[in-house]
Amino acid sequence: MTIRVLLADDHPVVSDGLRALIEAQPDLEVVGVAHNGHDAVALARRLDPDVVVMDHSMPEMNGTEAARMIKNRSPETQVIMLSMHANSVHAHRALQAGASGYVVKQASGAQVVDAIRAVVAGRRYVSESIAAELLNQIGSEAPHDPLDGLSARERQVLQMLAEGKSVSTIAITLSLSPKTVETYRGRLMEKLGLENIVALVRFAVQHRLISFE
Repeated sequence: MTIRVLLADDHPVVSDGLRALIEAQPDLEVVGVAHNGHDAVALARRLDPDVVVMDHSMPEMNGTEAARMIKNRSPETQVIMLSMHANSVHAHRALQAGASGYVVKQASGAQVVDAIRAVVAGRRYVSESIAAELLNQIGSEAPHDPLDGLSARERQVLQMLAEGKSVSTIAITLSLSPKTVETYRGRLMEKLGLENIVALVRFAVQHRLISFE
């Protein structure tokens, strides 16, 4: 059986490298490439891949939010998160969103291939460098994540505001009215205890909704 893979990464050098690596395997095939979270969700819905290998940090919609939407629409599609963040908070967030794998970008390409085969076989795959930290949390309280108190739509608006997108642009992208976007903005400020956009951007960077990599 050939495993059909969708790639999602906003860096062409990374996606091209992953594509070459995956297509060198006799049992793997890349069926599409997306460059932001919205496109990843749309392509996953249209192409129905077996696995989506997705970068955590993407514009407009990050990998965690895209994973959640993909799994809601297609529970059989497996998602592997690629991330530069080798810590349990971000891995826990991705797994909670429905990802079956979490691979740090510093890992070898062989780990990505191993992860694809593992999740298709029904197993979870987490990079060794972070697996021990996650295991240590079993039986203990999960790390506090202030994003848990936000709805999926609020997290999307938060990310796009932090990226510097205007209210009108966000409204068009998310099919909302500008007034609704402004309501979300005010609600976010209140829920997170933020006083202005500068504080919002700082919050988004600290919690890895956006990055400057």
